[in-house]
Amino acid sequence: MNSSNKAQWKDPKRYLWSLGLLVPLLPIFGAAIYQYTGLIWGWWLAPAIVYLIIPVLDYLVGTDRSNPPESAVPGLEADSYYRYIVFAYIPLQYAGTLITVWFACTQLGTWGIIAGLFSCAYVNGIGINTGHELGHKRDALSQFLAKLALAPVAYGHFYVEHNFGHHRNVATPEDPASSKMGESFWRFLPRTMIGSLRSACAIERERLGRKGLGFWHWRNDVLQAWAMTIVLFGGCTLVLGWPALAFLVAQAFLGASLLEVINYVEHYGLLRQRDENGRYERCLPKHSWNSNHIVTNLVLYQLQRHSDHHAHPNRAFQALRHFSDSPQLPSGYASMMMLAYFPPLWFKVMNPRVVAHHRGDFSKANVHPSKAEKLKMYFSTMNKSVNA
Repeated sequence: MNSSNKAQWKDPKRYLWSLGLLVPLLPIFGAAIYQYTGLIWGWWLAPAIVYLIIPVLDYLVGTDRSNPPESAVPGLEADSYYRYIVFAYIPLQYAGTLITVWFACTQLGTWGIIAGLFSCAYVNGIGINTGHELGHKRDALSQFLAKLALAPVAYGHFYVEHNFGHHRNVATPEDPASSKMGESFWRFLPRTMIGSLRSACAIERERLGRKGLGFWHWRNDVLQAWAMTIVLFGGCTLVLGWPALAFLVAQAFLGASLLEVINYVEHYGLLRQRDENGRYERCLPKHSWNSNHIVTNLVLYQLQRHSDHHAHPNRAFQALRHFSDSPQLPSGYASMMMLAYFPPLWFKVMNPRVVAHHRGDFSKANVHPSKAEKLKMYFSTMNKSVNA
């Protein structure tokens, strides 16, 4: 591609990125369908789309490995359109959440409440990705909105832990959000939830301590984010009673688990190596699982190009690149997270890929200690079958 063509390059997905805004509209559609028909099926739209429609579309539409030319990146990152479509998720997210809570507490029966619970959880779970995108920005407005997006899932500590913990320790045994080979999602979930919380509090305690401030100071980013959750949950409880609090807590756990199953997928079995001084090597594209499936990337602000994100965390979502040396998932996140719920299937699909990515070198894998001996034999067996 010559320089004149590069200068004229236009993002072919420019307006398709706004498809992600359909997600927070789903509970609103569910409410409208229920209001006019009395039927609850509309409340199941969000889980149906997450678990069925998106995986099918990923399969049918396929992948896109193309990258924007580097000459176009400054213009892409300066274009406020991309910023505004991320901002727009948040008011729709809150509208969908508040509408669902009101219907669940005043109108819906048992099955409707369950459907509304999953619908709300998936909107707010995907909302964590909005908070993730904004949390990497350096302006005060984006950072405030990042905390606001995390409030409905009571996961405000993610703002601190992801940026200053996960990105520092990713693909190492020290990172609670990096899954280990042989570790099931169900074993990973409590480890990452508890570990990430502890890490965020430790990071803030250390940061504030350097300023001569205590952990409970109002400038604590974790406490600021949690305060937004208290205001949201407390306000709903005052208006709608204790059932609103129970509903919000349940959907928060489900929404947070949606984030964590994606965390589980993103770094499974990958390990940064130490240098001669015992320091971990810089994070490279090979330390994150990548996926170029178009539909899920459109819905998740290209989160699946996770290899480039970790290698270059300040790069905007619309400019993230595919790297040929990054390990590739066999499908998009929407499919892979369902596979993760069933450990035997997950291990069957992903363990051979971990071995292949590390070229059969067991020492290069991030392995769960309790599975080390078994997986060492597995690596040896796989190597023998390849060399036979």
